[in-house]
Amino acid sequence: MPLENAFAAYGLPGEPGSEEFWAAAAGAPGAVPAEGGGWGVLFLWRGRAADLTFESWSDDVPLRRWRDTDCWYAEVPMPARLRVTYQFRTDGSAYADPLNPVGAGGDRSIAATPDAPDQPHWPPVGADDVLPVPRTRLRWASERLGGRRTVRVHPAGGGGPVVLLLDGDDWLYLHPAMTAFDSAVAVGEMPPVTLVFLPTRDREAEFGCRPELWQAVRDELLPLVAQSGVPADVDRLVVAGQSLGGLSAVYAALEFPDLVSRVACQSGSLWWTPGAVKSADPLGGPVGGAIAARLREHGDLSGLRIAFDAGEHETRMLPHCERVETLAERAGATVRVSRSASAHDRAGWRQALLRDVAWALA
Repeated sequence: MPLENAFAAYGLPGEPGSEEFWAAAAGAPGAVPAEGGGWGVLFLWRGRAADLTFESWSDDVPLRRWRDTDCWYAEVPMPARLRVTYQFRTDGSAYADPLNPVGAGGDRSIAATPDAPDQPHWPPVGADDVLPVPRTRLRWASERLGGRRTVRVHPAGGGGPVVLLLDGDDWLYLHPAMTAFDSAVAVGEMPPVTLVFLPTRDREAEFGCRPELWQAVRDELLPLVAQSGVPADVDRLVVAGQSLGGLSAVYAALEFPDLVSRVACQSGSLWWTPGAVKSADPLGGPVGGAIAARLREHGDLSGLRIAFDAGEHETRMLPHCERVETLAERAGATVRVSRSASAHDRAGWRQALLRDVAWALA
């Protein structure tokens, strides 16, 4: 193929590695329809040899060098409807894509196939951008959990029911949840809420099916929020969690129903059983894990509103989610089920987060 036409299908003129080529490449990665469905997506990197790594979707992809230029590339086949976080790794360090204006923190970028649904309210964030953080911060020295942590609190639209965001630091520093909730409230897609960003120190220990976290939330954290001076209805609580955080949110609804009766669960780790995390195949155990076993013996759940979302490309996760979704509905819970255009990745779940919190409060 002539040098000047090498990546013409992606709208890139000129010889790869030339200044004309790099000027046209801004806004990468590009995508073209693939034979048989899905997309071919072109990732570009300028400089040294590097690998392309994806969050929970694909194995690493080594980049190929174009002739003797500084242009390294990978043409990656992607399925329809996929949004995924990625980064480049070289010399032991990780980097965001300097050609892509959509990032997630300083060292990650987000790619979406052209047919992935839009994510209104979530602004593009570059690798060098600093996300706004709530002005109110609480110093929480927990007797039950041990140690000290900083909990940020934000009254979206002036404040209202508390929305407890598990893995709160991810929603503060990687994905602009504060801005997104403000936007959704402003256009009337949800009522005013008070966001509480809960950081975790040890996800496996705190989000496993153990009571200590939820005793601490009930007895220590929510009283702090109520005394913070920020308008907050702590009696109308929505818990939003992803992965192990989603597992913990569902566990709290079963074991602490007086505390948690509204849940937004994205790709909850519903395969979890004691010891599964350290096993050779964590997802290979009983379908639905410990939560499904608990639901089979649980009484009436008619007071629970719970929204389940999972990535449609999480093939091994979906049977666990489906089993728990079915059992929760049979037990009387009001259940909403959806699938996001992603694998196991916050970039794909984040629109569901807004929608499902609004539904839980309806």
